[in-house]
Amino acid sequence: MDIFTHIDIPKSSVQLTHQHKIMLLGSCFADNIGALLRHDKFDVMVNPFGTLYNPASIAVHLWRCISQKEYTPSSPEVFCSQGPVCENTANSGFFFSWLHHSSFSASTEEELCQRIQAAQEAASRRLREADWLIVTFGSSYIYRLKETGMLVANCHKQPDVLFSRTRLPACDIADQWTPLLEMLHSINPRLRVLFTVSPIRHRRDGFHQNQLSKAELLLAIDQILATVNRNPFPSEVNPESRYCVTSYFPSYEILMDELRDYRFYADDMLHPSSLAVDYIYERFADTYINKEEQQLSKQCRDIHVALAHRPIHPEDPSRLQFVEKIIQKIQHIQSLHPYINWDAELELCRIQFKKSQQS
Repeated sequence: MDIFTHIDIPKSSVQLTHQHKIMLLGSCFADNIGALLRHDKFDVMVNPFGTLYNPASIAVHLWRCISQKEYTPSSPEVFCSQGPVCENTANSGFFFSWLHHSSFSASTEEELCQRIQAAQEAASRRLREADWLIVTFGSSYIYRLKETGMLVANCHKQPDVLFSRTRLPACDIADQWTPLLEMLHSINPRLRVLFTVSPIRHRRDGFHQNQLSKAELLLAIDQILATVNRNPFPSEVNPESRYCVTSYFPSYEILMDELRDYRFYADDMLHPSSLAVDYIYERFADTYINKEEQQLSKQCRDIHVALAHRPIHPEDPSRLQFVEKIIQKIQHIQSLHPYINWDAELELCRIQFKKSQQS
């Protein structure tokens, strides 16, 4: 007897492996899934520009990665949060970028631009060598500076009076992303693009407006996939690679229709709980990762969980034996899968050995 609605997700014909390079961009749900992929030792880059919510802001960063446009202290995106309007607001006196998350901040313009430029160069390299680009749209609402009309990815807690707010229609999102996908395909013909919509609700928009916002995103992705799949892009780099492989994973639908109970939400009743994120990730793995790779993921995850445990007595000989067993497990996996990077875990084991010897 079925007691809940089950979302039917067909197995993808294109599978993700530990040898693939993956890039995730978008809302904080991309951070959630990216963290789980990282724990399973997939080669991932997650939100190199910080959390991005709307499709237009994500597209801007991808275009800048493609064109490799440089950031300088004179760039119009850079601003200092001070002045007659902002002097009493949060983070007053620091430099930020209207295109980036608040984690990109500095006390000088030069320092900020150096950090932003380094992040963009790393993202540009990853984009050109990636096998997968996973994009999570969070909201179709965009903000612009009233003074200049510039698109704003993050308002940095500045006064509302500075911004205008509009909702992007699905057709505008599709019109922006279709040529972008063609350009991505031209610089990286093997790139597979996977879209998803964040199940996180935006209370500030109002619950009805949030539903309209999500609807625009869902319609936009549907239009993008229909256009790209109907008209495959030719590739000058590789004439045999004519298709930009695009697909959609229904993370939004899983939470809304399959996990439609508040026990699957965090305390704010807006974000999915850790249990819900784990479940959605499990459905993602069942769709895009084969059984052999999932077994490898489990082995990697077990090592991650074991190293995350903080012993009460690190100098205990049994703890050292435990760490030695972890190293043996890592070395065994390395011998079979040399493309998985274990530097961070081995360094942690080394530190634990050193601490025990000093005790």
